[in-house]
Amino acid sequence: MFFAIEGVIGVGKTTLARMLQPVFQANLLLEVFEENPFLSNFYSDRARYAFQTQIFFLLSRYHQQNRNVPGMISDGQHLISDYTFEKDSLFASINLQGDELEMYYRVHEALAEKIPSPDLIVYLRASTETLMQRIAMRDRPYERQMDPDYIDMLNRAYDKSFLGEDRRVPVLVLDANQIDFVRHPEDLAFVENRIRQALLLAPFQPELPIGD
Repeated sequence: MFFAIEGVIGVGKTTLARMLQPVFQANLLLEVFEENPFLSNFYSDRARYAFQTQIFFLLSRYHQQNRNVPGMISDGQHLISDYTFEKDSLFASINLQGDELEMYYRVHEALAEKIPSPDLIVYLRASTETLMQRIAMRDRPYERQMDPDYIDMLNRAYDKSFLGEDRRVPVLVLDANQIDFVRHPEDLAFVENRIRQALLLAPFQPELPIGD
């Protein structure tokens, strides 16, 4: 079993992945973003540093997934990731244009062929207002000047991608505005149950509504 948690910056992907790891007795693959030397400059001047930032992320994520995912899956181990390899192209579609975007797509397409797809994508969906509140709460230095319009563009790009009907990988959509799996154990249990339902992993309840 291999499932990935997706969503826009600040929605709680890594937190949820960490909380679900012991529940599913799974290995954990977390996105490494602090190592990108262009990231802080990118948030202050997106046009100037977009290409360097995207290419660094693309190669970093490729090496991480290519090095870890195939072996874990072939050994029959469960795996949870807090990102998908395809997510980088969503950012590229917003941050790059012209020849730079075309070059990026060519590299991404060549590398993506070597990366196994997850069995399920858990899409944490939230409003831009909620995302901005959570970004402010975690207070990462390079995110303090985050542009709400940029987050809104990402939000719309994520919706377009993960709510589409032509997906090759099944997507479980969860409303992150309505659940708080950090403070409410019943919300975490709800998320776990929905994932088990989607993956047909026992035990799960046919229905487990929040608040009942």
